[in-house]
Amino acid sequence: MITVAGFNTAIDHLFLLDALVPGAVQRALRAELYPGGKGLHVAQTIAALGERVQLVGLTDATHRNLITRRMAERGVLFHGVEIDQPLRTCIAVREREGRFTELLSPGPNVPASTREQLLRTWSRCAEESELLVMSGSLPRGFGADTYALMVRQAAGMGVPCLVDASGDALRHAADSEARLLKPNRDEASDLTGFPVRTLKDAADVARALHAQGIAQPVVTLGAEGAVAFDGCAAWHASITVTHSANTVGSGDCLLAGLAVALKRGEPLDEALGLGVACGAANAMDEETGYVRRECVDALLGQVRVRRLDG
Repeated sequence: MITVAGFNTAIDHLFLLDALVPGAVQRALRAELYPGGKGLHVAQTIAALGERVQLVGLTDATHRNLITRRMAERGVLFHGVEIDQPLRTCIAVREREGRFTELLSPGPNVPASTREQLLRTWSRCAEESELLVMSGSLPRGFGADTYALMVRQAAGMGVPCLVDASGDALRHAADSEARLLKPNRDEASDLTGFPVRTLKDAADVARALHAQGIAQPVVTLGAEGAVAFDGCAAWHASITVTHSANTVGSGDCLLAGLAVALKRGEPLDEALGLGVACGAANAMDEETGYVRRECVDALLGQVRVRRLDG
């Protein structure tokens, strides 16, 4: 079993327009609504790849049935902790030529009782898990060191953790000795204070994170793929995508692929290849943060994985 802590559940709204005109009233060509949040994206992608997975996150009365039903349909066991405030909303506007604009609400300020319930639920799930994933922003009210504390608790149980965070939560996680940390290019730059422009820059960040105690650091680079360091070698995985419908959530799907491969005992270079295939599969589909197994399988043979010099 893999358990995903995706506490800050969201409702994703996708609007398709000819072109976004600021200040104008516009009618969408089409609109879709999905349960969302980075952790939810990770969990449903793990399930699509055939692994047992459970998700711990917030829900509200309005969307409780929607989220629970969608997760059940996708093969995810959802442990929802209900809050008496609306979940946060993520709005993505896609223009016909492919440009995306995202608007992300701050979400609810979670009281202490709800924070404690989320952590208790996660702790129970962690005890029956072989791998733990912590993904996305923390709801307001949580301390920035929450993921780091969860990693240390899991270490006491002997369960490895994969973390995808940003800002102060990422800084704390970088010192937590998580098994895997996955900053993107901008997050890696913020973490180190140096721009990540090249594959060598990404490999240098990965090596530095490894020296801090992160066994398998991964730096994602958008369309350029991802770079990882396994303690002996730095690896780069990439793929050429023929068309892109929606890149939002590709990093979450990449993390899901890494989690599945590592849970199965595959080496980091092979895990990186599966992760990149999952990210590409998400980009080729309109839905945010979800892949189809057959699409991943078709793309996996097209991923190029190579060892970087130095």
